[in-house]
Amino acid sequence: MDETNNHNAAAPYADDGQRWDAVQRRDAAADGRFWYSVRTTGVYCRPSCAARQALRANVRFHASRDEAEQAGFRPCLRCKPDQPPLAERQAALVARLCRLIDEADMEPDLAALAEAGGVSRFHLHRLFKAHTGLTPKAYAKAARQRRMHEGLAREPSVTDAIYAAGYQSSGRFYAQSPAMLGMTPGAYRDGGSGARIRFAIAVCSLGALLVASTDVGICAILLGDDADALARDLQDRFPKAELLGADAAYEQVVAAVVRLVETPGVGLDLPLDVRGTAFQQRVWQTLRAIPSGRTVSYTELAQMVGAPRGARAVAGACAANALAVAIPCHRVVRNDGALSGYRWGVERKQVLLDREREQNEN
Repeated sequence: MDETNNHNAAAPYADDGQRWDAVQRRDAAADGRFWYSVRTTGVYCRPSCAARQALRANVRFHASRDEAEQAGFRPCLRCKPDQPPLAERQAALVARLCRLIDEADMEPDLAALAEAGGVSRFHLHRLFKAHTGLTPKAYAKAARQRRMHEGLAREPSVTDAIYAAGYQSSGRFYAQSPAMLGMTPGAYRDGGSGARIRFAIAVCSLGALLVASTDVGICAILLGDDADALARDLQDRFPKAELLGADAAYEQVVAAVVRLVETPGVGLDLPLDVRGTAFQQRVWQTLRAIPSGRTVSYTELAQMVGAPRGARAVAGACAANALAVAIPCHRVVRNDGALSGYRWGVERKQVLLDREREQNEN
């Protein structure tokens, strides 16, 4: 960061009057910009400290923690100003527990996770969901499913993969496998062998458009400039699946998708075959509920899915969406309202948003 940016960043807390105002508001944005000490207690704090506020006459401001400590003040036990910010510590705790779940042979229960994290079960449950959008149990289930995907490609048999992933019985896995894999475990293990996927490539105003369907519903809507590249993308997903070219009946499905692209506000009244982690599916379901012509930021979307601190994870789920326009991730923008990355190009994102706005105005 250059000196100009440093000066601009410090400007809101440039004098003691602004700093005292930040302390009174418990402004978390001021944390790390300055610290304050209280003469009567002998401690120094972050601006956001939730402790009872001191009288202004007893407060001094410091540019660094070292300065406060050299002046004879000790760290506040409540806001812990000598440690990383609370949000950072909480994120690190959740990340550590996620690794514990990922590496565990058996799914750890909430009590064991709480003990490992040094917090109560209630606090852990709330904190974990705020950062990941999932409960610890749902995250563990998704981790087990991910291990199952990996195991089907690595283990010598489906049975070995089932138990290596942590399932206690093959019956429980087979009851869940259609929703998790979209096909039989054996077919998935063989790269989609035996699965039948119909697809067609058409031309629309946004370029090349590939539409593909399983027996469940539409599984891919891809946009691009190169039709061959879109076909390779589909083939890479299921290298051993039977890819079937469009027939006359399927052309009606393609026409419906083209109509959606040209008039994105009308929606798509066709079944979808949506596959992803539990968190991704929650994000995609929430995206489908956003009205045409409206945009939300990644932060707002994270709050809508119940993960107020999971904006980065939400952005990842948007990037993983393989159903362009049908799952309208083009309606998600940056916090300042500007367009951000879009899997199929920012220019296409702008066109889709412009079309929705025009449709709403008409």
